[in-house]
Amino acid sequence: MRKSDRLNQIVHYLRRMHQAVTAEVLAEQFEVSVRTLYRDIQDLQDSGVPIVGEAGVGYLIDKSYHLPPIMFDADEVEAIALGISLVSNWTDDNFAQKAQSAYQKIQATLSPEMLQELAQITTFSAPSHYKIPWQVDFTEIRECIRSKQLIQFDYQALDDTITQRTIRPLALTSFSPVWLLTGWCELRCAFRNFRIDRISNFKLLGQRFKDEKDKSLAAYLKTVQQERLAHADADCPAAQQMTTKVNRIN
Repeated sequence: MRKSDRLNQIVHYLRRMHQAVTAEVLAEQFEVSVRTLYRDIQDLQDSGVPIVGEAGVGYLIDKSYHLPPIMFDADEVEAIALGISLVSNWTDDNFAQKAQSAYQKIQATLSPEMLQELAQITTFSAPSHYKIPWQVDFTEIRECIRSKQLIQFDYQALDDTITQRTIRPLALTSFSPVWLLTGWCELRCAFRNFRIDRISNFKLLGQRFKDEKDKSLAAYLKTVQQERLAHADADCPAAQQMTTKVNRIN
């Protein structure tokens, strides 16, 4: 990665963070040494970027700081277009409309040359009959995740047994053509994945849950990483790892 690109990404990364980030975390994120990271931060500060840091605490950026207009290259524009079409074909109408709205805003920032590139893209996502229908409202699930709403539903497992679940919804993940809802299950007292096409009688309980360290998305992702490392140590094929995760739905 070019240094100029890395500096730009460091600024974007710090703007997304809600708390101080240590030099060690930043160095690992951008795959550079801590010494290089220190120099990068100093270069950004010298150029007027409002980054403040404290030894042992980390770095913060003034959120009012605005970067210059973003410039895309041809591959980035094509990747964005492909992502928009995937969202349009594999989610719901509401989310598809949001994706198209975002795409139109992006197009409004492009130069005539990039618009010409956009007109010539050759990477597409087409509608598929393999898409599995679901009864639940995809957009409502997303909103429950964002607002930390406790939810309840009936779930039909792969052996066709049905149980009622109360969960803290944490994330939606696509394993095309299946969408999984990840959450902390109050019944199992553990993280579980639920195929949304097997969910029925979905309802909000009118309660918001508070983040708890051992029941958060970060904690779930950490367990996934630990399982992957364990499988890798056992020389488990990547495909088997993925199958294990998709089938862990009870």
